[in-house]
Amino acid sequence: MELNKVENEKRIAGKERWLVTAWPGMGTVAVTAVVYLLSRLKMRQIDEFDARELFEVEEAEVEGGLLHAARLPRSRLFLAENAAPGLDIVLFLGEAQPPTGKFALSRKLLASARSLGVTRVFCFAGWVSDMEPTTRSRVHGVSTDENGLRDLRRQGVSVVSSGRITGLNGVLLAAAAEQGLPGVGLLGEMPGLAYQLPYPSASAAVLRTFASMAGMKLDLEELEQYGRQTQEQLSAAYQQALKALGEGEIETAEEPQAPAPETPKGLSEQDARRVEDLFADAAKDRAKAFALKTELDRLGAFRQYEDRFLALFKGPERPDAAP
Repeated sequence: MELNKVENEKRIAGKERWLVTAWPGMGTVAVTAVVYLLSRLKMRQIDEFDARELFEVEEAEVEGGLLHAARLPRSRLFLAENAAPGLDIVLFLGEAQPPTGKFALSRKLLASARSLGVTRVFCFAGWVSDMEPTTRSRVHGVSTDENGLRDLRRQGVSVVSSGRITGLNGVLLAAAAEQGLPGVGLLGEMPGLAYQLPYPSASAAVLRTFASMAGMKLDLEELEQYGRQTQEQLSAAYQQALKALGEGEIETAEEPQAPAPETPKGLSEQDARRVEDLFADAAKDRAKAFALKTELDRLGAFRQYEDRFLALFKGPERPDAAP
């Protein structure tokens, strides 16, 4: 990755700069949380992280009889200066985790982060439990150092005493520990039956803890409202499944699983028009980007529009944007 020297030179001596990372995972907890930060902090893309050599093309897409050129997953870096007093936030958002080479990717990312002046690393993820959909999501946490553990306990976070964290969320923190770079993992609790669906309540719980640790004022009302709506829908489906089990309509003792959302091949004219209106609003004011994300989630179309959505955060915000 080519370093952004201008941004590095602008960093104020003594200022903290934290790296927050996210990849797709259970409940889209991490991706939803970082997209909310993108929107609320009006962040801008500063670079694209190149790790193409670690990915493999597994399939080719055909549309209308034409086979398109292979597309490898992209990873982007965003920046919010002065997100809190004395604190900048660098945000890394990856479209996918590589099948192999996770430690190599972690080392490469941390090298880039250090060159940007990063002093602490955060990973966000989901934590599956047997909680009911109506229960408030808790936050579980891990740290690479004792100071981080004390911070987590001060926040009332349930510290993970033992076990394993799979994927890049664990591997990146292990690489940070190897390099002596403080790292924290924040895991938002979510019910097992929702692991394939967006669970924004867990994202809100993670961001509530993160904002408190950062000393940052962050309005979570829009995300919390999205979470309440999702919980209500999930709770209704859960109760229907329990009722069916009680009446013997489902002959299984396994926990009911919510179906995975289908990726639409095309949107209705009304939905497409609604999406275009939301894109126009977000282009004028990045604070409105999360409303667009919520609608794309509802349509199961975020991955379909992901490149265009993240392109909203390239460069400074338009001068005519709402304050």
